[in-house]
Amino acid sequence: MENPWIAALAALVLWWLSTGLILLRVRQADNAGGDQHTWSCLLTLPFLLAGVGGAHATAGDTTAQGAFTAFLSALAIWGWIELSFLSGLITGPNRLPCPPGARGWNRFIRSFMTLAWHEAALVAGLVVLGIMVANAENPFAFWTYAVLFFARISAKLNLFFGVPRINTEFLPRPLAHLSSHFRRAPMNGFFPVSVTVLSLAVACWLERLSMAATPAQTTGFALLFALTFLALLEHWFMVLPLPDQKLWRWMLPAPKPMTKD
Repeated sequence: MENPWIAALAALVLWWLSTGLILLRVRQADNAGGDQHTWSCLLTLPFLLAGVGGAHATAGDTTAQGAFTAFLSALAIWGWIELSFLSGLITGPNRLPCPPGARGWNRFIRSFMTLAWHEAALVAGLVVLGIMVANAENPFAFWTYAVLFFARISAKLNLFFGVPRINTEFLPRPLAHLSSHFRRAPMNGFFPVSVTVLSLAVACWLERLSMAATPAQTTGFALLFALTFLALLEHWFMVLPLPDQKLWRWMLPAPKPMTKD
């Protein structure tokens, strides 16, 4: 992991694999029905606890292994919160489709209320990690989570304001109403701002990587560089005609047809 290229490649593989495993489990629970989504979250609680414990344990670890473990810990925390959202357990009080005539603040409030508890959980994770590693020698768990947090907020705002390409293929049944809150549009004014900020963040991590003085810094900043670059790439998938869903479609079972009930 002291090699920045290997660290960046590891970030890429972990991003693809963790996303695929979450989508796979959600699709399996969708097809099985019943309480399977609830069981998904309950049975994966050890990952959340391991992530919190790992972030705490590595706060003072200044080795390359410590930086990588902190990165994995943040991914575990983030992954469980995302699974709980896709499973329909931690979403928001509004589970109704957005009316076609909703505009302005009315549409924004309706959309936000579909995600309110999920957003609160994400903010709580950011705050907890921030307190946990405050003034720590190894802050990479916090920065990993922060990159995921702000990139996700940016992506949600772009889906709200409107983008040309919106992939709803992987939306599970508990979130079937969510697509009605998205908007297709040629472009929105926020998109150039979001990709510019992400590009600057990529450049920032690359600059920090070039000036890394320790193996831990080399590993940590290489991971953050790769993760932020992937977030930037995901934003461009919203406007470029690239079949990004093929990265995971092949590993998922076919969705079970919905019954009338």
